[in-house]
Amino acid sequence: MSIETMGEKFTHDLADIFDAEHQFLEAQNEMLAHATSEALRTMLMEHIAQTREQIDNIRLVYAMLGVTNLRTDCKAAAGLVAEGQLLLHETATAPALRDCAIADAVAKVEHYEIASYRNLLKAAPEIDAEIARLLRRNLEQEEETANKIEESQPSLLNRALSIQRAAQYTS
Repeated sequence: MSIETMGEKFTHDLADIFDAEHQFLEAQNEMLAHATSEALRTMLMEHIAQTREQIDNIRLVYAMLGVTNLRTDCKAAAGLVAEGQLLLHETATAPALRDCAIADAVAKVEHYEIASYRNLLKAAPEIDAEIARLLRRNLEQEEETANKIEESQPSLLNRALSIQRAAQYTS
């Protein structure tokens, strides 16, 4: 499909993040099942609830635009999800290390989502103030999650390193 107007580009980008949010929601549920750090589990549960809200916000945007819920196959999201699943598999025997891998995967996803919402917000005010408000809310949640996950990464890493050091001394 050829994109020839800003409205078409906006709708395409919205369909892309709509699909990405769905893919990331499924991936977060899988990561939650494998996370062992209580702080990481809590963060994932909070963000799963936010992701559902973000999907609902996008549905509201579609309704305001008079567009059916469109999903464009988001290949970037598929790649990030595949990479995260691979790391889950590769760290299956080291739970603390797997928690680090989960945090790393979530951080990558958050930055993709932040970039996507920032791009949408460049055009949203031209379309509708309420649409811009909903998308800004999604962006704020993504930025908040990115900050939380990045703040948690050093403690997750230290935990994994401590376990690794302890294992070296007992070998």
